[in-house]
Amino acid sequence: MRAARLIKMVLLLQSRPSMTAAELARELEVSERTVTRDAQALSEAGVPVYADRGRVGGYRLVGGYRTRLTGLARGEAEALFLSGVPGALREMGLEDTASAARLKVSAALLPSLRDAPRTAAQRFHLDAPNWFREAPAPELLPAVADAVWDDRRVVARYRRGATEVERELEPYGLVLKAGVWYLCARVPGHGAFRVYRVDRFALVGAGTERFERDPEFDLPAFWEERAEQFSRSILRTEVVVRLSPEGRRALPHAVDPVAAREALAEAAGADGEEDGEGDGEEDGDGWVTVTLPVESEEVARTQLTALGPEAEVLAPASLREWFAAQAVRLALLYGPERSA
Repeated sequence: MRAARLIKMVLLLQSRPSMTAAELARELEVSERTVTRDAQALSEAGVPVYADRGRVGGYRLVGGYRTRLTGLARGEAEALFLSGVPGALREMGLEDTASAARLKVSAALLPSLRDAPRTAAQRFHLDAPNWFREAPAPELLPAVADAVWDDRRVVARYRRGATEVERELEPYGLVLKAGVWYLCARVPGHGAFRVYRVDRFALVGAGTERFERDPEFDLPAFWEERAEQFSRSILRTEVVVRLSPEGRRALPHAVDPVAAREALAEAAGADGEEDGEGDGEEDGDGWVTVTLPVESEEVARTQLTALGPEAEVLAPASLREWFAAQAVRLALLYGPERSA
């Protein structure tokens, strides 16, 4: 356990100019006192770890010290070759660069681990786009990716409906979501980060001016928060639905899963359940009534139709009337007289 921690500490220091004891403690999930002991142990073992004293001090490696990749276990080596998404790298224009990097890593591995790329590729493959959807790479994606890598400001024209707006942007990061590329960026002088669909850029011109990245910006955390905000922002309408036991099980697969779980949990909470899987206030037929946020009545029609006879719309009246009319049409299509 300690040996693995010491290796991780060396790799952390190798990847950064300097790290404080608090930063190392957080990364290694130990106390600062343990970091001090580990640094001393590394120094005694011949690893040139140097401690800068003072309030702004920290630990660093001196003398250009580098460690080789001979300490990787097989599982670690195989996981390393799963870290890239081939299609995404190709779309960003980084396929050749990534291939060269994989060759260099392979050459540095022990001979017994050099089949790691093949064994990993035989077992796992990530296909990011959704089914039944062609997602051609945006023409300007390589230019955007280059600017992201180099921290270079860009002047971009962005299609917003029938109009185009021009913005100077600081491109912080790219996200591939269900086959669609998004750029997380901010306008210089403004603290708020915004999200842009890359396929809506009409022009991207990168200059020579670089920007200083906000060290506090965390791309995965930002995207998770923004995605949750977006999913909630489009749920502007509420419908009241009565669900059978089978309807309750199928609801998260038909509508927004977070909204479904919260609606079921609220109904179940009346009966003391906390996980949303309880029976809630069942009526005499074993059905439960929930209030469900949806994007619109039109979207709810498609979503709730998937539940068939396992759901009854109670409100709004217009949506219930629509389902009643569809039920009449279905009865006419599948009635006994049609079978004859």
